[in-house]
Amino acid sequence: MFLSSVPFPSARHTLRAGLTTVAAMAALGGCASGTAGSPSSTSPSVSASPAHSVVLDERARGTAVRVPPGTRLVVRLHSSYWSTPAGSNPRVLDPGGGGTTVAATCPPGRGCGFSSARFTALRPGTAHITARRHSCGEAMRCPPGQERYDVTVTVTR
Repeated sequence: MFLSSVPFPSARHTLRAGLTTVAAMAALGGCASGTAGSPSSTSPSVSASPAHSVVLDERARGTAVRVPPGTRLVVRLHSSYWSTPAGSNPRVLDPGGGGTTVAATCPPGRGCGFSSARFTALRPGTAHITARRHSCGEAMRCPPGQERYDVTVTVTR
């Protein structure tokens, strides 16, 4: 992960916990593929770029993220079984598109591909980004807690 200078102190503080987790995972050489059948962690996966973007994936499930207005959020879930991530409050998080991309060469039942969405933090408030899936592999129902993705996003002043 690369983090250049983030001009908002609140964003820097908010991202510290997520970046520490990501850095620790990188140091261990681990890279969770997040495939349809793999379990996911509840630790946040948050990264930032000089353009004030936050990237969320399966590891951010169940977490809360604080961002300043103007921040771009990208949700990228590593399976085509996920629904397109949706925001609960368009006055707080402006949707900027998304969808599901399926890999051209994918063995049956693997869910190869991504489900993603983009948002822009507009004004202070709270919104949820959610997605659902019913299958975690070929003819395999998701175990409890693996079928729903929910991240709470608080846009600060």
